[in-house]
Amino acid sequence: MRFLCLLLFFSVLAKTGGPAYGAAEHVGIVKSVVAVVTIERSGVSLNAEPNIKVLEGDVIQSGSTGKAGLILDDDTIISMGSNSRITIKKFMFQPNEKKLSLIAKIFHGTVSFLSGQIAKLAPNMVTIETPAATIGLRGTHVLVQVDRE
Repeated sequence: MRFLCLLLFFSVLAKTGGPAYGAAEHVGIVKSVVAVVTIERSGVSLNAEPNIKVLEGDVIQSGSTGKAGLILDDDTIISMGSNSRITIKKFMFQPNEKKLSLIAKIFHGTVSFLSGQIAKLAPNMVTIETPAATIGLRGTHVLVQVDRE
């Protein structure tokens, strides 16, 4: 009986794609890393490396000499300076279904955004949040600096 229960459990797990934190689809990749950059994912801290996938909800943080470059699936380019912390809160890029959305949050640091396809196809659907303000990204390139509180 115990064997049957385990078999049933693993067959359901295989069909559902595993635990929720493993089933999230990626929204982009880490393109470049200098010094120490980490990704917090589901309570676990990972060292960021080139080509590692970025998931919706990941928190990316650069150290005192760290820098990172990210490329999202819609070709948005994000460059992070040292002592920066960001997350991609929401990302949806399904242009054929007209489902487009990008919400990024900068907790602190210096971050550059070069807009991708979402901003071109639906400019009102790209937002950058900071502790003090929300920015609607309508242009092609923006540099945001957020001081620690």
